Amino acid sequence: MPSFSFTRAQVALSTFAMISLVSNLVYASPTESPPLRRATICNGSPDLCSRGFGNVTFVGAHDSYAVGTNNIFATQDYNITQQLNDGIRMLQMQAHNSSGVIHLCHTSCSLLDGGTLQAYLTTVKAWLDANPNEVLSLLIVNSDTLPPSSYDTVFKAVGLDTMSYSPPSSSLLESNWPTLGSLIDSGTRLITFMDSNANFNSVPYIIDEFTNIWETAYDVTTSFDCNVNRSNANTPTATSMYLINHFLDTLVLGQPAPDPSQANQTNAVTGSNSLGEQFSLCTGQQGRNPNFMLVDFYEYGGGSVFEVAATANGVTYSPATPIATPGGTGSTSPSATSSSLNLSFSRWSSVWVVIGSIAFGAFYI
Repeated sequence: MPSFSFTRAQVALSTFAMISLVSNLVYASPTESPPLRRATICNGSPDLCSRGFGNVTFVGAHDSYAVGTNNIFATQDYNITQQLNDGIRMLQMQAHNSSGVIHLCHTSCSLLDGGTLQAYLTTVKAWLDANPNEVLSLLIVNSDTLPPSSYDTVFKAVGLDTMSYSPPSSSLLESNWPTLGSLIDSGTRLITFMDSNANFNSVPYIIDEFTNIWETAYDVTTSFDCNVNRSNANTPTATSMYLINHFLDTLVLGQPAPDPSQANQTNAVTGSNSLGEQFSLCTGQQGRNPNFMLVDFYEYGGGSVFEVAATANGVTYSPATPIATPGGTGSTSPSATSSSLNLSFSRWSSVWVVIGSIAFGAFYI
């Protein structure tokens, strides 16, 4: 066997060369491998950057596209840009196939048509671009069981596919979701759930809702509970994220419809049937906070829905500017009715559509 011997100088030179090589690999030039920026403010607070997405409570707008005062099916008074500016961080919607184009409609497009999904998502994209330190969720009710590829086409058309988070698998436990900071740093700040027909293998960023989230009852007209109402049979509900439906309906011709007359109390921090009461009930029953709280007429209560979420997240609710006021005061967006009225004439003026929907058995809020 040949023998080798090295002088101290040779050893030192070899060691220096190895260190230089490793340094060049680790500290590549910015043009070759730009370092990731590190978010210091996430969804309005530095305390949330290290928090896992599954360990944060978000306020969601139920049927966020159903905006207006001249239709009994309207559930929000302000458009989605105002909703997002005020603090909504989950936008729920019903998607329907309207002559080959995806529209956002309440029950059916003949009752309330909120426009095309593409126009809606274009607004979402503009807001995300203007707010680079925010993580946002979408919840799509796939009413006509369209294939995920149909949604993928729209997402790509507006540029949201590259901003969407694709999980490593089709199902994640509450504790396995990435942190808000990592979602912001990676540029994948949009998390989209779909209630039916999602396919992880074809469009991985459209995530099946009920293998990751369970829900409480909806269309409540009396009092709220925290029982599992909708989920996948195989979903581990004890360790999965969950959503509380906290919007109180009233009966119109025997069918549930949005009730703005109770919204101040429904959205309140404390009191009977308040959001705070259901939140506390769920936290006590489940041993952990709800991840999502869907509400109607979010601005009623003067920001109370966001105060409940802030308390849940251990941060202070102190908006830089006041949120929108009930009735649409000071905004060109469609406005709400006065909370002192049961329902305004403009809302009741469309009650005839309910009769038609009942006749066809299509009523669904």
